[in-house]
Amino acid sequence: MSLPQILAEGVFAKLPVLVNADICSDKTYIITGGNHGLGLETARHLVRSSAARVILTVRNMKAGEAAKADIERSTGRKGTIEVWHLDLASYDSIKAFANRMSSQVERIDAFISNAGIQMDRWETAEGMELSMQVNVISTMLLSALIMPKLVENAKKVGGEPKLVFVGSALGFMAKEDLAKCGNVDVFAALNNPKGANLDQRYALTKLVQHYAIRELAALCPVERTGVTINVIAPGLCSTGLGHDTSTKTRAMVGVLRAAFARTAEQGSRTILHGVVAERDSHGKMLSGCKIKE
Repeated sequence: MSLPQILAEGVFAKLPVLVNADICSDKTYIITGGNHGLGLETARHLVRSSAARVILTVRNMKAGEAAKADIERSTGRKGTIEVWHLDLASYDSIKAFANRMSSQVERIDAFISNAGIQMDRWETAEGMELSMQVNVISTMLLSALIMPKLVENAKKVGGEPKLVFVGSALGFMAKEDLAKCGNVDVFAALNNPKGANLDQRYALTKLVQHYAIRELAALCPVERTGVTINVIAPGLCSTGLGHDTSTKTRAMVGVLRAAFARTAEQGSRTILHGVVAERDSHGKMLSGCKIKE
């Protein structure tokens, strides 16, 4: 999908809300990065649709509690939202979250891997460039730790749990950048600040993430696991993504968002599509509430 196509879809596509009380009642959902933007609006829809339990993971607990209060005010429902700490820049935090989830969550009907960052300066975490660490390595590590619980849920509770990733169609515009890595270790090549094109790094991380998700889906066929794995391209949305970038980058993206972006609520509808999509979405990219790949 080209950039003009991405922008046009955001302006012209009319997206349905695909969840309701019949679908969500008695169900449990976990959303990473749930205190703002797409994660916040996805949670709001699920709570409004009578979900039994919605867990928001956040780096900043104060911001998470504010998001919880906001959702409770807007939906009139209390006792559904929980706020858990998770920092994808820390392996210790990821392991602690996974252990807590395993012991304190009886069922997961959908795990929505929404958290991510956009950077245009060089920072590292756990020895890796930060956006690669968060968007790819930690995201996939967390997914590997979550999968056994989802498989267990499919066998014990029934239904078809979902593992939904929030990706980006921008990733497909970074194929040339990835090709420059040649036949060497991709992660080593992208962990070298010398010559790194950080303006394209977000798109590149989403491309690598997409390939990793496809491999995960191939290794975990829905026919064997009972878990549907898909990835969502929400389009350009007015969210806080990119708040850590330079003033120049924020200004450029701001112009595009002003002209072409969906609201965060509209973008969240694409995530809800991933939550309710059937097993024919396994390993596929979904965009505009349709299977595109």
